[in-house]
Amino acid sequence: MAEHTVPPSAHPTAATTKSRSRFVRFTLVAAVVAASAALLSEGLGLHAWAMFVGWIVWFTRPTSATLGLHSMVSLWAGLLLAVAGHVIVGVLAPAIGQAALPVAVFVLACVAVGMRTTPVLDNMLAWFLGLVAFFALHPDNVLTGVLTLVAASAIGAGAGYACQRLQRRFAS
Repeated sequence: MAEHTVPPSAHPTAATTKSRSRFVRFTLVAAVVAASAALLSEGLGLHAWAMFVGWIVWFTRPTSATLGLHSMVSLWAGLLLAVAGHVIVGVLAPAIGQAALPVAVFVLACVAVGMRTTPVLDNMLAWFLGLVAFFALHPDNVLTGVLTLVAASAIGAGAGYACQRLQRRFAS
């Protein structure tokens, strides 16, 4: 069994100081960008939580801008899929009542999970976040709701991209 010891030095090494400084810069960049994106969203009358959906999706595949954009396409496809689910429930509810929702969810899940191997549309998490965002918003007007979510999530994705770029520049 290995013993765990704390280094006896009370003075941080240069490497430790550099690592802490990098950690603080990385954190501050993310916080400033997130706060700016929230301010922009609120200023435009968009929900900050919807902006953060775009932020989260962007960071599901943070290795490149291309993969980030692919993730956003999956998110927006998930929003459109949610609209289809909304229609399915509306059409089936008069005939099968509360069973309409599970039927719609079955169809939506088949599509979202089935796309997991399709290039560009293979971010299953983003698909489901699109579904969740649409149903969380519960818009009175479907078109306005989707456009609102697309705009807010685009701000989040832009903020995610900016955060990555700024962190590479100032925190590496």
